[in-house]
Amino acid sequence: MVEQKRFALFLATCDSTLVKKTYGGYFNVFVSTFGEEGEHWDLFRVIDGEFPEEKDLDKYDGFIISGSLHDAFGDDDWIIKLCTLCQKLDDMKKKVLGICFGHQILSRIKGGKIGRARRGADMGLRSITIATDSVKPGGYFGDKTPNSLAIIKCHQDEVLELPESATLLAYSDKYNVEMASFGDHFLSIQGHPEYNKEILFEIIDRVVSLKLMEQDLADKAKATMEDAEPDRKQWQTLCKNFLKGRTDQL
Repeated sequence: MVEQKRFALFLATCDSTLVKKTYGGYFNVFVSTFGEEGEHWDLFRVIDGEFPEEKDLDKYDGFIISGSLHDAFGDDDWIIKLCTLCQKLDDMKKKVLGICFGHQILSRIKGGKIGRARRGADMGLRSITIATDSVKPGGYFGDKTPNSLAIIKCHQDEVLELPESATLLAYSDKYNVEMASFGDHFLSIQGHPEYNKEILFEIIDRVVSLKLMEQDLADKAKATMEDAEPDRKQWQTLCKNFLKGRTDQL
């Protein structure tokens, strides 16, 4: 009998009205993107102070840290607790996939420098360049490593400096660190492989309504997806291969 794989999502954001109504919450968005039949997934709303017991960590094969409206360099109690937990997972060499906020958290606990994006916030569909020299053939990307991948971006912070222990896997003309790995057990991505056009547009409209973005910038962000789509299949393959331990390297 094959043992059931078990994963956990550390949700660092609140469910929006659209996401709750259309998908039943972000948890379902993540599981439908990265999960597979026969797996068990648990949700921990870390933004609300929900965390697994330390004694239960070893039960999991992998973890995902979601994006957030909060700053990964902040010192809110739950952010500090998340950092402490990730340090334990690092010591245990557990697989952790960090997305956006999670990408920055992993760099923070490993000694990197994070902060406000030097060239400003980014929202929309972007192409990032894969550092192919750092990617080993036959790794998480599969047999052929792409030169670039399209991904939805939605962030105002960035990894300013990677720690020495990290390997840069992707960059763009605006940000130096779009994707990185830390050993074989931490993988971090600045963009959102789990997002689709509908989710992005709802976030853009919400940001505009809160007067955090001008309408012309919002229109430009939406325009990036008029005739293009993110490379969701390739991102799914990469992230699933990493989380499920199908290969030992990037």
